[in-house]
Amino acid sequence: MSTAQSPDDQPSVGELVRQASEHVSTLVRAEVELAKAELSDTVKRGGIGGGLLAAAGVIALFSVPFLFVVLAEVLVAIGLWRWLSYLIVWVLFLLVAGVLALIGRSQLKKVRKPERTLETVKDTAAWARHPTSA
Repeated sequence: MSTAQSPDDQPSVGELVRQASEHVSTLVRAEVELAKAELSDTVKRGGIGGGLLAAAGVIALFSVPFLFVVLAEVLVAIGLWRWLSYLIVWVLFLLVAGVLALIGRSQLKKVRKPERTLETVKDTAAWARHPTSA
């Protein structure tokens, strides 16, 4: 009994390459399908979680005016006139808005144009106009 195979029993190099290509293709398709399945579940859960967080934020935002009504009523309970209490709360709103506006303006002044991107775009445009010179 001989363990050596005859040359006729062995597949050709072309056949081996074809089989390897099929196996790699099947493996890649399977990996893509697995990734799709995992990502669809992850994205679905992430979307639901994000939506719930957004809803919680909206509800919290809607409750803020009640906080300021309570603050004004506390000032009334301390002994201030009601109109003065609400005026104080309104001025507090204006102060907070003014501080936020100043902070926002200072942040906007710090914004710089993308120098490197502009330079590469100019270079690309120049090359596109004259691709053979460079």
